[in-house]
Amino acid sequence: MRMRRTLAYLVFASCVVFFVMKNRAAEVQGQTRTGDWTLSKSEEPGKVGFSLIEHHRGGMSSHDSDWPASAFPGVDFSKPGRQDVHFTITRDAGKIDCEGFLTDGEGAGLFHFLPDPNYPRAMESLGFPIDGEKQFGMAIQDVSLDFARQMKNEHLSELDADKLIAFRIFRVDKAFIDGLRAEGLNISDSDKLVAFRIHGVTSQMVHTLHAQGYSPDQDTLIAMRIHGATTEWMQQLKQHGYDHVDLEKLIAFRIHGVSPEFIDKLQKLGFSHPDPDELIAMRIHNVTPEYIADMRSRGIKDLSIDKLVSMKIHGID
Repeated sequence: MRMRRTLAYLVFASCVVFFVMKNRAAEVQGQTRTGDWTLSKSEEPGKVGFSLIEHHRGGMSSHDSDWPASAFPGVDFSKPGRQDVHFTITRDAGKIDCEGFLTDGEGAGLFHFLPDPNYPRAMESLGFPIDGEKQFGMAIQDVSLDFARQMKNEHLSELDADKLIAFRIFRVDKAFIDGLRAEGLNISDSDKLVAFRIHGVTSQMVHTLHAQGYSPDQDTLIAMRIHGATTEWMQQLKQHGYDHVDLEKLIAFRIHGVSPEFIDKLQKLGFSHPDPDELIAMRIHNVTPEYIADMRSRGIKDLSIDKLVSMKIHGID
């Protein structure tokens, strides 16, 4: 009995070694990539969290994002308890073949990526040369040949394979570009399009600003979003008498803390409509409504904003 068990272990170990060596050889030849996958619940309705994890050369790389549940053919995420699963995600760049298990809609397993040998040639013919690493990333992000053609036809500057992957990650597509151009924004910079998506510049934002008489350039739009100078916030300022303030000054308002609440407190102290530059100077030098009230309580009254700022600069507290 012990002899048979020992022999069985040796056969099993040989199979494992053979399997590992076979997969390692295949990886070297660029035929497959292997690793672990996990599926977890997502806060977005109709989506699940999907991760692909590779272990290589003593390190690890992972791809983690929310995917539509429909992207996993044959998987029933509503099924309770444990279930074995096998699903294949088919993309132009290749197939991601996954096996494993789920328990109450969450689980893990092993994946094999089988690259499509025709994909690199097709991409190179479109002007996007790629290597095996990029092909794997393009499969994960679903950079299809049709998508590559669409983006090439948009005549964008600095467009390469990496940008195509970034476009898919941040949802830069033809509809997004068309929407911006329909608002009169002559955009052709690939990096700016990604930045727009990252920071939340939309065609609706551009439309609203144009309707208010502004003509912002692309860098100003990004700066407005970075610093929170939203059109909703601009409406709040308008209620305090600050309509159509220069966009650069609005950005400075956000940077230095000129808020509708700050303006409201100043107006209650008798400063009905300070100039935008005065408001910025007050915030830079910490001339607060509390400071003004304190000066008045000491009998120092009828001070202009310039004098208050000068007092702060010279350390008069």
